[in-house]
Amino acid sequence: MTPRDAADAGSSRWSDLDRPPLDVLALRRALLRRDGLWTGVEVVQSTGSTNSDLVAAASAGQAGEGAILVAEEQTAGRGRLDRRWSAPPRSGLFFSVLLAPSGVPVSRWGWLPLLTGVAVATGLSRVAGVDTALKWPNDLLVTVEGEERKAGGILAERAGQDAVVVGVGINVSLRADELPVPQAGSLALAGARNTDRDPLLRGVLRSLEQWYGRWREAGGDPAASGLQETYAAGCATLGRTVRAELPGDRSIVGEAVAVDGDGRLVIATKEGVQEPVGAGDIVHLRPA
Repeated sequence: MTPRDAADAGSSRWSDLDRPPLDVLALRRALLRRDGLWTGVEVVQSTGSTNSDLVAAASAGQAGEGAILVAEEQTAGRGRLDRRWSAPPRSGLFFSVLLAPSGVPVSRWGWLPLLTGVAVATGLSRVAGVDTALKWPNDLLVTVEGEERKAGGILAERAGQDAVVVGVGINVSLRADELPVPQAGSLALAGARNTDRDPLLRGVLRSLEQWYGRWREAGGDPAASGLQETYAAGCATLGRTVRAELPGDRSIVGEAVAVDGDGRLVIATKEGVQEPVGAGDIVHLRPA
């Protein structure tokens, strides 16, 4: 084998047989229904960011509600605070969906990333048998060797005036020597009974369709839809002492006691003040 042949073999989509490519035709058959939310599924081999691509497509009028864009590899995936997200090809699920929640007040759209977190955790529990907790506002946590680790994240971005693109990244088969940081985790390392990405993606998207439909039917009301209660039940941040690092180099320390009707984390400080936090970085300081 020549050096060129070896290089080609190393980059082949079949070079890692433990990580087969997604079956886009099977995904379309399973997800696209005449009366369903999902209207299209596209799978690309590699892209910088599925969120950026879908926002651009929506802005150009080339994508409507229910569009799903999946990448086998993301080279410039982004999380909150513009953090970068990268992983080996086909080692995870990297996808974005376009939602246009007409009939829901824009003031309630901030619940979309929390709703997605509930949907992802529910779908993964059903298909992978992994207990996934939620760190406010948008991190997915799994337990690896008794330690809580981040295995995924969610990022929501506006796409014009009428739509939101929600992106999800989940580490599925990442091995210990492939972790970007020691504090990261994956479904495989958490003991998932299933790491086949096709059923995992179908399960997550079906769960998202169900939760989104319930939330829209309730006019975006997080209490009436059951979203607020379900999020709180699965939120690993509640009941813990946390530090909230806020815009303007300000921080507060206290116990996370609730998620309010606007999706904000309510922190009770030692001064007896309950302060709602709508944006910022949350650090867990001790176990619940």
